[in-house]
Amino acid sequence: MADDMALRLAVIIPTYNYERYVGRAIESVTRQIDPRVELIVVDDGSTDGSWAVIQSYGIAKSFLVENGGAARACLQGFAQTTAPFVLFLDADDELIEGALARILENLDDRVAKLQFPLLPIDENGTVIGDPLPPLRDFRDRATLMRDVAVNGVYSSPPTSGNVFHRSLCALIEEVDYETWVDGVTLIAAPFFGDVVSLSTPLGRYRIHGANFSGSGAALTSKRFQAEADRFVSRLDHLKRTLVAKGESRALLEPDQSFYYRETRTYQSVFEARRPRIGHVLVTLACLARSTGSPSAKAAKALIIGLCMILPNLASRRVVEYRFRAGRRSFVGLMRSLFPATS
Repeated sequence: MADDMALRLAVIIPTYNYERYVGRAIESVTRQIDPRVELIVVDDGSTDGSWAVIQSYGIAKSFLVENGGAARACLQGFAQTTAPFVLFLDADDELIEGALARILENLDDRVAKLQFPLLPIDENGTVIGDPLPPLRDFRDRATLMRDVAVNGVYSSPPTSGNVFHRSLCALIEEVDYETWVDGVTLIAAPFFGDVVSLSTPLGRYRIHGANFSGSGAALTSKRFQAEADRFVSRLDHLKRTLVAKGESRALLEPDQSFYYRETRTYQSVFEARRPRIGHVLVTLACLARSTGSPSAKAAKALIIGLCMILPNLASRRVVEYRFRAGRRSFVGLMRSLFPATS
C-alpha cells in the first residue's frame, strides 16, 4: 500500500448546483494530475445535474451528501484524506495548466499556507480583469503576523487561490459563525508557519450572477453588516486559538481595524445614511496606522472621503466601483460617478 503521506496535496472540490461549471473544475485538475495529488469531489446535495456530471468522470473519491453548506462539504472531503496540504477549489473556478507542479515545488513541512493570484473570468471563461489580488513573490511569516496584529487582515486571494496545511484546516471544525473555509484560516496561517506567496496567477476565478460571495455578489447593507460581524468573530477565534497554542500576542480590537471601519462605512452608505464625520476621522486614522503602500492608502482614503461628502446615490456608485471586477483607475471612478447619458 502506498504511503498516505506521499499524497502531498489534496484538491477538494465542493459543489452545489454548479452543473454548468463543475466539469471544467474537475478537468482543470485531472489534465495535470500528479501521483502526489489526490482529487476529492463532494456534491453538497445538488438539485440539478451536478452529480451526473461528477459521476461521468469516474473519480474514485466522489461523494453525494446531504446539503449542509460549503464548509461542511469541505470538511467531509477533508476527512477523506491524510494529505498534509489541501486546496479547496470552488466548483466554478479552475486551475491553470501547470499550477499543481508549481504548487508542489513550493511546499515543505514549514509551510502553513501557499497563495497565488486568480485571473477573473466571466461565465464563458473570458478573462475580464487583472489578477486577483496582485501579489508579489515572498516567503514570510513575521511581516504577516504584524499585518494581522495591526490590520486584522493581509492581502490574500479568494478561496481557490490558497493551499492550507492540514493543521490549519482543523480550525474550520471550530467555526460556527460563517459558512466559508478561508476566514480564520487565512489570518491564522502566519502563526502556524511560513506563508509562501506567488505572483504568477495559477487559477481562474469565475464571476457570474450565481456567485454567492466575492466580486459577483450583490452589494447590500446586510452583506456589509454580515462581513463586519464575521470579521469580529474571526479575530476572536484567532485570539482563542493563540491562547490554546500558548502564545501571548497583542491583537487589535476590531473597531481599531481599518478593514472593519471601512466595511461599516459602506454599510452606512447602503442604508442611505451619510457616514458621520467622527466615524470617518477615526477610520482615516486607522488607515494611516495600517500597513500598505502610500498609493493604496491614498486610494482608500479617497473612497472613504467621497462616501462622506457625496449624495447617497453617488456614494453607492463609488462603493460599487470599489468592488467591481476588472481593471480600475481614477478615470474609471470618475466615469462611474458621472455616467454618460443618452
